[in-house]
Parts: sequence; structure tokens; C-alpha cells
Amino acid sequence: MEKLPKINLLKRVFLNSFRNYSLPSFPIFWRNSVTDHRPGFETVAIRSGHRRTHELEHSEPIFATSSFVFENAAQAAARFSGDEPGNIYSRFTNPTTRAFEERLAAMEGGQACVATSSGMAAITSLCMAVLQAGDHIVSSRSIFGTTTSLFDKYLPRFGIDTSFVAQTDLHDWKRAIRANTRLLFVETPSNPLAEIADLRQLADLAHENNCLLVVDNCFCTPALQRPLELGADLVVHSVTKYLDGQGRIVGGAVVGPEALIKEDVFGVIRTTGPTMSPFNAWVALKGLETLSLRMKAHCEQAMQLARFLEQHPRVSRVYHAGLESHPQHELAGSQQSGFGGVVSFVVAGGRAEAWRIIDATEILSITANLGDVKTTITHPATTTHGRVSAEVKAITRIEEGLLRVAVGLENIDDIMIDLCRGLDA
Repeated sequence: MEKLPKINLLKRVFLNSFRNYSLPSFPIFWRNSVTDHRPGFETVAIRSGHRRTHELEHSEPIFATSSFVFENAAQAAARFSGDEPGNIYSRFTNPTTRAFEERLAAMEGGQACVATSSGMAAITSLCMAVLQAGDHIVSSRSIFGTTTSLFDKYLPRFGIDTSFVAQTDLHDWKRAIRANTRLLFVETPSNPLAEIADLRQLADLAHENNCLLVVDNCFCTPALQRPLELGADLVVHSVTKYLDGQGRIVGGAVVGPEALIKEDVFGVIRTTGPTMSPFNAWVALKGLETLSLRMKAHCEQAMQLARFLEQHPRVSRVYHAGLESHPQHELAGSQQSGFGGVVSFVVAGGRAEAWRIIDATEILSITANLGDVKTTITHPATTTHGRVSAEVKAITRIEEGLLRVAVGLENIDDIMIDLCRGLDA
């Protein structure tokens, strides 16, 4: 028999792995492949987690059902007891949602993932899973405003305290750790000033003190940054943002070690019910397929806009880690493969001038969401950080003249011209 060239053999093995829905999911396939080839990030984003049904469909189906039937009473009992794997009820087991979870886990380089109804549901469920009364969190001050509210207003009701520190000051983190600290929480790059935390240093600090390091990877996504490879224990996402990429759904996810995710976090999700719907999971699956291409385009366009704004006479400061003027530019380059799609900048004249520039736009969407193919613009001091105290705003530099632009995929010249309607007036 003629020996097939290695590349043809690899192609045959690769394609056959997807022919039958009963075969292992994609991450298992590549670990057990007879070749040394590991599929690239883009392939993982498109193929992992997909198990074809008996219909041999090309795209993942939506299992839009509340519950699943059993062949007999014995099987039902075995499923509920955990003796037999399989679907029971879509609050906690659904094939479409599982496909999304497996794909995102593979993209982040994690062992397991649990999908949730929103990004905040992911963070809340994680806290419920790993913390108890008497525990302590150390968190960066430079996090999403609603996350600050969760840590500052709601968790204390259950005996969980939080100390907030400067994102880029490692000594501040060290000083804040107590004997009862269980969790370090950081969002990097931060919203909206793109402060970069040194994840390797924070991971070392966390593990030296028997703590977990949790990273909100919303702004970079695994296409640009993989916190678990830098030492983080858990990653959280607002799937609503770049992972979907089209502004269509709300969702969240937690990625990390199998035992912690499938036992602790999953247990909270199963009991309390903040699960991702099958439809939203299917939409998010489609978003992941184009994530790599979109993030490259977002980064390129944001870089052009940041350089343009840095030269504009009406702009006093630009926040984007891709600029050489950014204080953590080199650090960002060492742990990210791109600088992201968000650009924030400050104009003189405070709130009145910032609002005037926003209102002068004709193309940009005036909304606080981000990660969309459509460019969005917002005034953080009165939207995303509107409920943050004046004192915290001052410390975190959320000033009245600050504007945040999440750069979409429209023509970059059109985006800049639209901003200039206000900037040049």
C-alpha cells in the first residue's frame, strides 16, 4: 500500500474527528492525536466543542428545550444521581451551552468553563463559589463600576469585605493582603483608562498568600491575552462584549481548573440558576468563530484613532496602551498580542464639552456597551461609573472631560471625521 504524505494523513485524521457526534470534543482530540500538530487559535475558535448530531449538520444546532427525556426510569435516576453523564434540565445542562463552554475553555487554555446569563452573573457566582463569611478580597480600584458596587455594597451583607488598591502598584497590593484574604481581582486592561496590571507578579503574590487570582479578560479576550498562561487561576468574561462582537446578546463565563469550575462554580449555577440560554450560547458560538479576525481589526483601527487623537489640539490626554506614551506600554506588549479596541481621551471644558462632542456625532452609537462591530461612545463619569462616589472617581481619574470610544469596524476615516464634528467645531 502506498504511504500517504504526512500532511494528507493529518488532514484525514483532522476531518474524521468531526464526522461523528459521539467522538471526544476538539481539545481532547488534539491531545491524543498521533501527530505532534496542535491546531491554531483560529481553528480552535471554529471547531472545538462541536459534536455533530445524527443529522451531521455543518453548524451547531440550538437545543431549545427546557428539559430532556430519558429512556426509562433507571436512566433518569442514574442521571440525577450523577452515576451516568447526560442532560437533565437546561438550567444546568444543555448541549448548545456546553459547546460554547468547551470552545471558550479551549481558547483560554483552561480545563473547564461555566457560562452564565451575564458578566456580572459570572463574577457573582464565582464569589459565591469560592468565598464565605469572614473572607476578604483585594481588588483593583480600576474595575467595572458595577463590579465595584458588588464588592463594596452587596458582598459586605454576607460578611465578605474588599480592599481596593491601585492597579499598577504592587506594594499597594501587598499591603492590603490579610490573613483572611482569599481572592485577588483585577481587570486588565482597565475600563476606561487602559491601566495594565502585571499578571505574573500578581499571580506570584496571590499564590504566596494562598489566594486565587481572578482576571476579568473582557477587554482583551483570549485572542489577545491568556491570563491562565501568565499564572492566573480563574478568568471571567462578559460575553456580551467582544466574544459575541455584534451587540446581540447578554452573557458571561468563568474559566479555570476543572475541579473548581465543575464542582464549585457549577454547583452555584445549578442551584441559583443564572445560566446562559441555549439561544445566547449559539449566538456566542458564532461570535467566537470570527473573534481572531475582529480583534486584529479592532486593534488596528484603535491604534490609528489613538495616534490621531494624541495629535489633536483639543485633546489633552489619550489613554491607549498601544501608545509609546502609555506608562505600561512595554508591559502590555509583553503579556498581550495586541493593545485592544478601546480608546479614551480627555478634553477641556468638563462635562458640557464632553457631552457636546458626543451629541455632535452622527455615525457613532451613543451607548455604554463595547466590543461591537459598531463604534460606540460614552461619558464614563455619568454612565459606566455614574454610581461611583466622587472620591473614588477622583482617585481613579474618571474626570468629567473623559470620553471613551470602543472602536468598531467601520471605515476608520469615517470614525475620525465623526468625532471631529465636535472636536473641530
